[in-house]
Amino acid sequence: MTQSMAIEARGIARRYGDVQALAGVDLQVESGEVFAVLGPNGAGKTTLVEILEGLRRRDAGDAVVLGSDPEDAKRRWRSRIGAVLQVSTQSDELTVGEIVQAFGAYYPNPLEVEPLLDALDLTAQRDRKVFQLSGGQRRRLDIALGLVGDPELVFLDEPTTGLDPEVRIRIWEFVKTLSEGGTTILLTTHYMEEAEKLADQVAVLVSGKVIAQGSPRQLTGAQQSRVSFRLSGPAATASLPEGVPGLITRDGDLIEVTTTNPTDTVTRFVGWATERGGSLTDLNVEKHGLEQVYLDLLTNTREETSL
Repeated sequence: MTQSMAIEARGIARRYGDVQALAGVDLQVESGEVFAVLGPNGAGKTTLVEILEGLRRRDAGDAVVLGSDPEDAKRRWRSRIGAVLQVSTQSDELTVGEIVQAFGAYYPNPLEVEPLLDALDLTAQRDRKVFQLSGGQRRRLDIALGLVGDPELVFLDEPTTGLDPEVRIRIWEFVKTLSEGGTTILLTTHYMEEAEKLADQVAVLVSGKVIAQGSPRQLTGAQQSRVSFRLSGPAATASLPEGVPGLITRDGDLIEVTTTNPTDTVTRFVGWATERGGSLTDLNVEKHGLEQVYLDLLTNTREETSL
């Protein structure tokens, strides 16, 4: 394992009876980055995470996580990782402060409870029993329990599923803070916006195989955008400029352009309209983001499988 890599996985495979959950997954996660694994239900995301956490054995392949094989890692290694699972099994009768304190006792150098609760906006719930928490508060408690050991590497398995937008944004902000502090984060999620906002690198997992990998910018860079606006003044009736790249459609004063370079398109039309004593109004640029790329990848994969 190279020093800059927190996770290196090669050819990871796992089968459950007749189901091939993972079919040769390669993954490299650099120290200090946020790496998102995307994929539909049944793609193998949770199986992959559990193998890397040392909770499940692999059938084939090699894995090195923080310098150790997770299947053979010792207690000291486990103290260096944190995990936020999809489903938690906390003791409902303990208070928030008690359960975080108890989890911290398992680690050699735990974080102080009060600053951690404050960072996750749980200070007001410190003396409240777990069963009294709302869904969003309980999920933030899950994250506190995954982080109280001050881990170098955190596994976040769909951390914001089912949460309202306000709580989701709070968790995103906290994840960004962790990353900026040097913590490595492996994130699985169904939310493309979450991956686009948080991840340095993204891998798309389908039927146990990685079908695409790169930064969000790399994966979306060649996607087309739709630029729309209305022309006002004399420009509204003038002939449109020639040489603007992209597909241009016109309906009266409404112009729509499908292009891979929306900045150039807007700049050219603004200059052209200004020269004719007009302007652009109701300007809107819609870029096909990671969600569209993801959907296109799934569609293409299914079509290739059916051939």
